Amino acid sequence: MTFTAPTIEQLFVLKTITGIDDLARHERFAEATPDLVEAIVDGVGAFAAGEFAPLYRIGDTVGARLVDGAVKMPEGYREAYQHYVDAGWSALSAPADHGGQGLPFSLATVALDSLGAANMAFALCPILTVGAIEALHHHGSDTQKALYLPKLATGEWTGTMNLTEPQAGSDVGALRATATPRGDGTWSIKGQKIYISFGDHDMADNIIHLVLARTPDAPAGTKGISLFLVPKYRLDADGNPGEANGVKTVSIEHKMGINASPTCVLQFGEGEESVGELIGAEFGGIRAMFTMMNNARLNVGLQGVQIAEGATQKAMWFARERVQSARAGAGRDPVAIIEHPDVRRMLLRMKAGTEAIRALLYFASGYVDRANLEIEGAREMVDLLTPLAKTYGTDLGSEIASLGVQVHGGMGYVEETGAAQYYRDIRIAQIYEGTNGIQAADLVGRKLGMGGGDVVRGLIADVQADCGNHPALSALAGDCAEVTEWMIGASVDDRLAGSYPYCTMMAVMTSGWLMLKQQRAAEAMLDAGDGNADFLNAKLVTTRFYLERMVPEAGGLKAGAMAGAEQLYALDTEALAG
Repeated sequence: MTFTAPTIEQLFVLKTITGIDDLARHERFAEATPDLVEAIVDGVGAFAAGEFAPLYRIGDTVGARLVDGAVKMPEGYREAYQHYVDAGWSALSAPADHGGQGLPFSLATVALDSLGAANMAFALCPILTVGAIEALHHHGSDTQKALYLPKLATGEWTGTMNLTEPQAGSDVGALRATATPRGDGTWSIKGQKIYISFGDHDMADNIIHLVLARTPDAPAGTKGISLFLVPKYRLDADGNPGEANGVKTVSIEHKMGINASPTCVLQFGEGEESVGELIGAEFGGIRAMFTMMNNARLNVGLQGVQIAEGATQKAMWFARERVQSARAGAGRDPVAIIEHPDVRRMLLRMKAGTEAIRALLYFASGYVDRANLEIEGAREMVDLLTPLAKTYGTDLGSEIASLGVQVHGGMGYVEETGAAQYYRDIRIAQIYEGTNGIQAADLVGRKLGMGGGDVVRGLIADVQADCGNHPALSALAGDCAEVTEWMIGASVDDRLAGSYPYCTMMAVMTSGWLMLKQQRAAEAMLDAGDGNADFLNAKLVTTRFYLERMVPEAGGLKAGAMAGAEQLYALDTEALAG
C-alpha cells in the first residue's frame, strides 16, 4: 500500500466547513489566497507521502533508542526532519514578525493532518513545537521571543512541554520540581519530569524545554506553579547553542505504540546545573502552560483524524486485494472481500467517521483563527469545541483503527501487515493532554457555565436552526438541549457522572451538523457541474451513512447522561473492587 494524502477532501472541508475564503478576507490572512492554499495542501501532502510515510514502519519496528545517554532516532528520520525544516512546513502559522509565515492556524492543521496520517509518531515533534511557540508568543518577554521564536518557527529547534512527575500526573498541582533564583535574573531548575515526548532526539540543534516548577515559598497547589524556559544547550553570546545545560535523559519508555516518538524521563539539575528563564509572571505557570495545552489538545484530537485516515486507506487497499468466499446469492466464485456486505459496512463506517472528525477538527481550527482575529464569541467557541474535538476525535479514531484490524481478519492481528500499528499508535491519544474523562469533566465543569450556559445553548440552537427536518439530527439536537438544561441544574456529582456520554452526544451532534453542511455543498456543486463528480458523489454516500447510521447511536446516550451518580456509588469501594 502507498499512502496518499486526502488533498481533495481537505480542500473541500477547508472551504465548506473552515471558511478559509472568509478568513482570507481579513488583512492578517490576506495571503491565504485560493491558489496558495491549494499549493500548500498539495505540497505538504506530497511531502508527507514521499518523506514521512516511508519511515512509518521502521519507526515502529526499530524505534527511538537511548544510546550512551542520548536518544538516537531510527535511520532516515534526521534527514527527513531536515527536509521538513528546509521546505518551510514548520513555519506556516508561526508569527510573521518572528520568522513564520503568519498564515491561518487552520492551514497548519491541514499540514499536520497529512504529516500525521503518514507517520503519527514523527508528527508529534512539530505538534509540541507549535505549542511552545504559542506559549512564548503570548507570555514570553521580548528578549525571549527574539532569541527563541525564529528558530522554533523554522523548526531548527524543537520544543517540549514538561508537566508530569512520578507523583503528579493529571494532578499537576502535586509537582515538586523547584526553581531557585541565581541572582542574575535566571533560575536554577531541579527535579524529574516523566513522559516527555521528544524530550531528547538527534534531529535538531537544540531542544527548548518549557518546565513547570515551584519557586521558594510558593503556595501549595496549582497557584504556586511557574513556567520556565530551559534549553538543552545554553545559548552563547551570538544566540547559538553552546554548553550543555544539565538536562539528563534518564531513560525512554517502552510503549505500546508511537515507538518513533521518544518518551523521556528527564532529570534537571542533577550533578550539573540546569539554568532556566521565567516565562511570564511568577505563579503564572498554569495560565501560560494552558496556552500551550489547549493548542495541543486540538492537535491530539487531530491525531484521531490522522490515524483514521491511514487505517482506512490500508483497510481499503487490503479489502480490494484479499479474495475470499463467494458473495451470497451472486454465484460461487470467490470475490474481493470489499464485495461482502459486512466488510462494506465497516469500510463505510471508517470512511464516514474519518470525514466527520476531520470536519469537527477543521471547524475548531477555523475558530482558533477567528479568535486570533478577536472576532466576538470566537474564543468561547474554541473553548467549547476543544473538549468535544479532543475526546470524540480520539475515541472515533481509535474505533476506526480497531475496525481496520477487523477488516484484515486474522492478518490484522499479525504485525507484518502493519494494521495493528495504527491501533497501537492511536490508543495513547485518549490518555495524554488530559484524559478524555478529564475533557468531559472540563466540558460540564467549566465550559457549560460560559455565559450562564448560553454558549452551549447557542451551538445547539445553530444546529437546530440549520438541520431542518432531518429526523436523526433534529432528534439528537433536541436531546442535547434537554440534557444541557438538566446538567445546568444538576449537582456536581451528577454532572460528572453523565459528563462522558454528554460530551459524546454534543460532539456527534456538531459533527452531524457539519456532515449535513458538506452534503448540501456537494449537492450544490453537482447541480452546478462544479468539482470532481466522483468525489462529490462519494461524499453524498458517506454523509448519508453518518447521518442515518452513526448519529442515531448517540441518542442512546441520553439516559446515561441524565442517570446521575447514585448508581455509580451503589457499591462501596471495597465491594466494587472485590
